[in-house]
Amino acid sequence: MTDTQHPVSTRHLVDPEVADMLDSFPPFTFTAETVPLIREAMVQPRPGVPDPAELFPGVTRTLHHVAGLNGDPEVPVLLYEPENRAATAPGMVWIHGGGFVIGTAEGEDLTARRIAAETGAVVASVDYRLAPETRAPGSVHDCYAVLGWLHGQAGALGLDQSRIAVGGASAGGGLAACLSILARDRAEFPVSFQMLIYPMLDDRTASTADPHPYAGEFIWTPAANRFGWTALLGHEPGGDKVSPYAAAARVESTAGLPPAYISVGALDLFAEEDIDYARRLLSAGGPTELHVYPGAYHGYNMVAGARVTQAHFRDFIGALNRSFHG
Repeated sequence: MTDTQHPVSTRHLVDPEVADMLDSFPPFTFTAETVPLIREAMVQPRPGVPDPAELFPGVTRTLHHVAGLNGDPEVPVLLYEPENRAATAPGMVWIHGGGFVIGTAEGEDLTARRIAAETGAVVASVDYRLAPETRAPGSVHDCYAVLGWLHGQAGALGLDQSRIAVGGASAGGGLAACLSILARDRAEFPVSFQMLIYPMLDDRTASTADPHPYAGEFIWTPAANRFGWTALLGHEPGGDKVSPYAAAARVESTAGLPPAYISVGALDLFAEEDIDYARRLLSAGGPTELHVYPGAYHGYNMVAGARVTQAHFRDFIGALNRSFHG
């Protein structure tokens, strides 16, 4: 399946309130040559975009550099602290998306500020190393280093170590799921909750598994998915020995993983792998909340005023507040 040969047109199934963005969103063709250009384009200022600091003025942001895991390079972290917070606050490691190959912590500024402002959590947004320059497990090791740092700084930051969650969207959601598995297996730093927003979980979706014909026409396509997984793994996806620290869906047992929230659009390429992961978490006795939004493609929540986007924020912020505050 390629971007230009999608078996079924799904445009008529797109929620009308998020459909117009598809005409203006630039189509990305990922190759080794285009990735640097796409990265540069993604960090350019966009006219008319509101300043996140003005939208959420009660949040302070500071830059930190965390020692990498096992001698890896330092990991830049943007730390968000809400002014109106409890004496002992929850914490969260937030991980940006971008198919493992693009994206920055700076690009998640609005989301990180919103989480801090609306849940009272201290948010550590990770600028992990990207593929293909860094292969798996480098990116999840960077996230694990930040998880350990946040636990280590709990006293100085006024954090409750029993309420430190992880989360992210797209590749960030996939890394959050991998981080939860790694934290469970190492048993050093507990994770209280995993927030997985249309997470990128399964390399087999890019190779041996065919998603249903109504998935993946827009934004993040099968071709992009194959490129992202190949860049992360350093070889073609779908083989026999892919680590669950790279592709969370490869984990043999989901027992003992943190409570989870998973959301995905019905037209997203990741819909089936996300639903299946939620089923596996549930079947292992893990408290799991699953949302599938009709008419929504990958990244639909970029359309701020759409009702499905408002539902997205209501649902995931609500789930975080229930996890953090009961």
